Amino acid sequence: MKFAANEMPTIETFDSDKLNTIEAFQSLAVEVDEFEGYANPHAGRIAVIADQLARSFSLGSRDRFSLRAAALLHDLGEVAMARDYIQRPGSLTAEERIDLARHTIIGEREAARAGADRGAQLLVRWHHESWNGSGYPDGLRFEQIPLGARILRVADVYAALTDARPFHAAYSESRAREHLLEWTGLEFDPGVVRALLSLEPAKELQSYARVVEAAPEPMSGLSEPPAVAGG
Repeated sequence: MKFAANEMPTIETFDSDKLNTIEAFQSLAVEVDEFEGYANPHAGRIAVIADQLARSFSLGSRDRFSLRAAALLHDLGEVAMARDYIQRPGSLTAEERIDLARHTIIGEREAARAGADRGAQLLVRWHHESWNGSGYPDGLRFEQIPLGARILRVADVYAALTDARPFHAAYSESRAREHLLEWTGLEFDPGVVRALLSLEPAKELQSYARVVEAAPEPMSGLSEPPAVAGG
């Protein structure tokens, strides 16, 4: 599916001098979304959700700008890697998962090349770190993970689950929220999850699922979260 940069969700621009930078990042985000096979704009949607979460934590304008940039560029490494398995239906092999984990480090480099500030580069690097230390690439845990990266992680997973991908249908809003709650304290910062669940209703939080799904089966018996977007 093709969509233009001007179809991306919009977010407030605090510094008019940075408008051109954000627009350039939005154009890159469109390319990434298309490569990953999202049916709808993904990175721009994350940027809006992440900014609303940043507001709830009273982050300053500079940190919010870095977070916005990181949201738009977070999966740039996947495009640079250009692996066929990213668009392939079905689960990844163990070797493919190890290979895909490199996209955060490559993404840090690509974000630098795109002109992102150092704060945004590091958020791209760390957006797959997990609250309990099981994430990658550096195995950070708890408050070792910058708040912006914890916010980006939750916003990314929620947006990925509620949109269709080549390997899964879109989750309903209730099922996506259930997933976040199931893995809070493990994969996700509990405070960030609570903040997302407390956000006022907005179009960016709406699921693209066409049919309301039944409540998901409890996932407590799983050894790891079900696969979602590489982002």
